[in-house]
Formats: sequence, structure tokens, C-alpha cells
Amino acid sequence: MDNNDFFPPHDGVSLRELASYLGAELLDETKAERLVRSVSPVSRAGEGDVCYILSRKFRDELETCNATAILCEPALQPLIPSHIAILSTPKPHTAFARAGAFLHPKAMRVVPTVSGEGISPAAYVDPTARLEAGVTVEPMAVIGAHAEIGSGTRIGAGAVIGADVKIGRNCCVAPTASVMCALIGNGVIIHNGARIGQDGFGFAPGPAGMLKMVQIGRVIIQDNVEIGANTTIDRGAMDDTVIGEGTKIDNQVQVGHNVRIGRHCAFASGVGIAGSTRIGDGVQIGGATGVNGHITIGNGAQIGAAAAVIGSVPAGARFGGHPARPMQDYLRDMAEVLARSDERSKKRGKRNG
Repeated sequence: MDNNDFFPPHDGVSLRELASYLGAELLDETKAERLVRSVSPVSRAGEGDVCYILSRKFRDELETCNATAILCEPALQPLIPSHIAILSTPKPHTAFARAGAFLHPKAMRVVPTVSGEGISPAAYVDPTARLEAGVTVEPMAVIGAHAEIGSGTRIGAGAVIGADVKIGRNCCVAPTASVMCALIGNGVIIHNGARIGQDGFGFAPGPAGMLKMVQIGRVIIQDNVEIGANTTIDRGAMDDTVIGEGTKIDNQVQVGHNVRIGRHCAFASGVGIAGSTRIGDGVQIGGATGVNGHITIGNGAQIGAAAAVIGSVPAGARFGGHPARPMQDYLRDMAEVLARSDERSKKRGKRNG
């Protein structure tokens, strides 16, 4: 990749210092003073880069790799060419994530639209709003009445923070996002165009058509949550919609009213969660999955991509398919379908022959 003006390389950190920071073991101390400046995939890593491998499938790419260092677990060390320093760790993926954050700290937060700190004269901040010292508000952002925003938080250009919203410290609200009827914890990242706290989808049939149901709940987002671009999280109808600490939500996800999501979950793009569903801690849901309302997904469950979850999922279970069912059953069913399809194809071939 050409030189990146958006996220330029680090000034340089020695392998000794990087290994210490990551808690990794540098196997060859003669390479301790080599400098690392950026991260890279194995396929194009060069001088000054650190990369990582998780399996032997990278063997061919290693033959042309010129990285300064590679993070890997002990079992893979014999694969590494002698000119590349080995940073040994039992969790190379986690270590690589930490290395990336160390070398490119700017990339860990929403990229500022304008330089500088403080409140732009082109922003509107209601006189009754309370902003701690160190809050940055970019041009054309709007801060509503009685809103409260903590120190170190940045509100992007064109973002809208509604009346009485409370946002904690060291948060990022990206350009054009809107936050209404919500209480936001510390260290939360809300990406471009996200919509937080609008009323949920609730209607009752009446003689003249659909009657709108009142939506008087809130959205509560706990510490260190990340919400992707153009994701929508509806406020509760009469209870709260809650997103638990450390949960990561990808772009274009829909979270319905009264949904409660536990701690440290991960949802990929296109997931839709209908109202009043309860999701436990550590749940992972693959992209484009639909989750029915008023069901429970237990702690640690994993749902495969493009699944249709129509009933509750036990804790620790792995589900997939339409409708979603235990992954072992789903894969067996798919194997049977493919086998029957192959048999029909062979029969057609015989008839045509």
C-alpha cells in the first residue's frame, strides 16, 4: 500500500519496547533494537512492519514476507524465515490488535472533521446544556437543552444531541449521528449516521388504520460500547433499550425497542433484532441474521451468518440456518440436501445421455 496520509506510520518503537508492551517474548535479542512503525498483512509486509499469523495456511506468503517482526504462537515458529524477528505469544490476534492501537492511536477513535479543540462558533449549544472542560464540538453540531457531556468527548460535525441526553467522558459521536432520549456511558464510540433513541416500531390496528403506540422509554448504552455507521437503536416503549458494557455493533444493524443486550457481545453488519428480545453476555451474531422478538439468547451463544432466529437459543449453543437450529443439525441437513441434489443431477445426466 502507498504511503497513507490518513494514518501515517509511527515514529518508530524498538522490538524490545513493543515486546514488553504486548507481554510477548522476543526470541532473538540481537534484533531488539529494530524499529517497527506500522502494521501490515503478511502478504505485503515490509521493513518496519509487524504482522501476525494464526495458522499454517500462511506458509506460502511467508516466503516473500519482509516484515520486521511477526507475532505467532510457539507451534508456528518453525515456519518463520530467519530474517524476521519472532514475537512469541499464545494469543497473536489479541497482541496484534494491541500493537495496532499502539502504533496508530488516531485510528482507534472517530477521525476529526476539523482540527483543533473546543466548541466551534459554527455549532449550536443550548445555554442550559452542561459541557465539562475538554469537550470538543465541531461545526454545525447541535447540543439540545439540559444535555450533559463529559470531558474528552468529541461531537462531530452535523451531529445532533437531543435535549436531556447525557454522554460520559472520552466518547466520540461522529458526524451526522443523532442521539436522542439516551444515557451514554464512558468511552463509547458512535459512528457516522448512527441513529440512537428514535421511537420504536409499535402500532395497533384500529378502525381507521394503524394507531401509533406511545414510546416513552430510553436507550441506555454502557461503557466502551462501539456502534457502527448507520446503525439504529430504538428507544424503549415503556421500558429501556439497553446495550451492555463492551459490546461492539457493526454498521447497518437494527436494534428494536426494549431489547436488552448483555456485556461484550459482537454483532456483524445487517443484523436485525426485533423488540423485547433478551441477549446475554458474550453473544456473537453473524451478518444479515434476523432475530425474532420476545425471545432469549443465552450467554455465550453463537449464531451463524444469515440465520433466521425464531425461538430462544440456550446459553453456549451454536445455531445457524433457516430456521436457526443447532449448528450440527443444520450442517447435517445441508449435507443431506446437497446429496439429494447431486443424486438428481446424476439421474438427469443419465437420462440425457
